[in-house]
Amino acid sequence: MRVILKPGRDWPVRAGHPWVFSGAIAATEGEGSPGSVTELVSADGRALGRGTWNPKTSIAVRVLTRGDEAVDAGFVRRRLESALRLRAMVRDTDAWRLVNGEGDYLPGLVVDRYGDFLVCQFLTAGAEQLKPLVVEALVALVRPRGIFERSEGNVRTAEGLGRSAGVLAGDEPPADLTIVESGRRYRVDIRGGQKTGFFLDQRANRDLVATLAAGRRVLNLFAYTGGFSIAAARGGATHVTSVESSATALAQAETIWSLNGLAPGTGTFARADVFAYLRRDQPPADLVILDPPPFARRRADRERALAGYKEINLQALRTCAPEALLMTFSCSQHVEAPAFADAVTAAATDAGRACQLLARLGPALDHPQALAHTEGRYLKGLLLRVGAGG
Repeated sequence: MRVILKPGRDWPVRAGHPWVFSGAIAATEGEGSPGSVTELVSADGRALGRGTWNPKTSIAVRVLTRGDEAVDAGFVRRRLESALRLRAMVRDTDAWRLVNGEGDYLPGLVVDRYGDFLVCQFLTAGAEQLKPLVVEALVALVRPRGIFERSEGNVRTAEGLGRSAGVLAGDEPPADLTIVESGRRYRVDIRGGQKTGFFLDQRANRDLVATLAAGRRVLNLFAYTGGFSIAAARGGATHVTSVESSATALAQAETIWSLNGLAPGTGTFARADVFAYLRRDQPPADLVILDPPPFARRRADRERALAGYKEINLQALRTCAPEALLMTFSCSQHVEAPAFADAVTAAATDAGRACQLLARLGPALDHPQALAHTEGRYLKGLLLRVGAGG
């Protein structure tokens, strides 16, 4: 099969963007089922590479290669070998992202490592077609104790695929296992936790919190199982308050607190809706961590999400002591970094708090993004120093 682009619509592919939208396509030649490999051609007949085809979605082609190479077992193995070489830079943890989809030139594929186990997500029809080759290569290259699949979510649904979960190779993972990250211990629920079991993309930011927390009263909002809370406590925080609406996640957070040998009196675990919690009078905090779930899961939710980010940051800023630090994030793909920063700026203005920008934050090095693929930069954050006012 061949996909021929409209005149002038080939430059994103040449720049390295991994998606071809249906509106950029002039014609197709031959038949292709969802997930099949197709050749990609410019309007003047020049070869642009190969990708996987799915006419059911607005992203009609996901580019695998801009070269003239067969998409076969050797191709998959070379891609995974490259991904492993990058992860050789990961230190002080036994859990990291091994494959980050488009960022590792394997669109729709996520592979996370938790100790001796790998967890895979095949999120697109193309990734689904490559599944046997991926599993075969992972077994040969990584030799894990087991490979577990957790393929689910909105992208997979849009691709015309149902949920798929279970053991792909080796042993089934335990109900929960313990990982170690910079000396911190976390329990991970591979089979039922968020994402593949843990927020691996925040590892570098947890390490940063550990360097900032000494002597500070810390407020961790949307705490989930307390990843940032443990980092703050082990970094020397005088007290950490973790606020989370899920009773199950909060109970896990308390268990992990004990697992790390932290004194019970230095941690408070509050089950509450964060918006409602912040509207009540709260003691001032010296370090506030604001890491909510995505407010915009669809592009249509973008404006409402921006209003939500402004409101939650406004309330968080009001809890900040003078010269406190605020670490605030958005993981909404449909909210761009400048728009998120504008929402936080508007919140600071309405709160009457002057803020210094100390750093722009993102995921750890094991979450690479293709330079031209701005849509892949879903996690963005700001580290601010909050003044008394004016």
